[in-house]
Amino acid sequence: MSTLRYFVWPFVFTILGLIGALWLGYGTTGTVSGMVSVFIICGVLSVLEISLSFDNAIVNARILNDMSPKWQHRFLTWGIIIAVFGMRIIFPLAIVAIAMWTDPWSALKLAIWQPNEYARVIAESHTGIAAFGGSFLLMVGMKYFFDVEKDVHWIRAIEARMSKFASIQGVEIAIAVAMILLFSYLIDEAHAHTFVIAALFGLLTFLAVEGLGEVLDATQEQIDMVRRGGLGAFIYLEVLDASFSFDGVIGAFALTTNLFVIAIGLGIGAFYVRALTLMLVERKTLGQYRYLEHGAFYAILVLAVIMYVQTLVHIPEVITGLIGAALIGISFMASLRYNKQNPHWQDAIRDT
Repeated sequence: MSTLRYFVWPFVFTILGLIGALWLGYGTTGTVSGMVSVFIICGVLSVLEISLSFDNAIVNARILNDMSPKWQHRFLTWGIIIAVFGMRIIFPLAIVAIAMWTDPWSALKLAIWQPNEYARVIAESHTGIAAFGGSFLLMVGMKYFFDVEKDVHWIRAIEARMSKFASIQGVEIAIAVAMILLFSYLIDEAHAHTFVIAALFGLLTFLAVEGLGEVLDATQEQIDMVRRGGLGAFIYLEVLDASFSFDGVIGAFALTTNLFVIAIGLGIGAFYVRALTLMLVERKTLGQYRYLEHGAFYAILVLAVIMYVQTLVHIPEVITGLIGAALIGISFMASLRYNKQNPHWQDAIRDT
């Protein structure tokens, strides 16, 4: 089956999105140079989203592998609508509405008529957003490595020990709380309270979503097998998507304060991430490359730490994207090397 089949809709949305960018650029500036500028910004934002979310696609594919075809289809259809319109439009509006104690309509008018003020409010909310997203992603990453049943290790010196300590109940929560306390001491007093509250809410959200997934999807016969097979998994993946999107949405305001330009640019990238996720699931790529998901989860842990560090100093989004891409690339090369050295293992994977 041709790889291009997976990217038909992303290509279509890219064309429509860039045409919309040209129209929006000329409509807002009235000049050809302004039109070209908006066009370029949308292109850069789409690349930014893809680079920051490649690990997201791998993690999504890992969870989707355990879901029923019906829920896979729902995530890959309804999920993209939520990802593009929910996180790229509604989420920034919600931040401004909460920060200013106003209604979403007023926040939308602010975004349209006073984009600089809108961007300022978003920037002032960065500490809380980074703390929340960092805590959630930190728990996602640690949950993968702190697993007593995990027997495939890429960096054995680290992963074998983490798997061993997984028998200690609540070890991930203890580490997360310790990091929250550490950064609360490092951050300035004006933002420390916001950081702690938002970080704890991120931690509680992860625990709530995990618990909700078990309640919604569990059956008396097979709790573990269906724990992520339906609505609970869908909710978990949407919250996970939201956490991955924080960095891209906030970083986008460094390029433009126009909400609709951000929505177009990041939306284009989101379509490619969805297509990549679908390809990974249908071609069972994660099963063929032994350490690929390890690299993705290391990238998640690095992203979580970076989001915490960004409450202290600014780290360019390109660095975040390059680190994640490097970790995934190295894990991919390690997988190829393993497959070459163990051809019989690869044959067994193809037979399953």
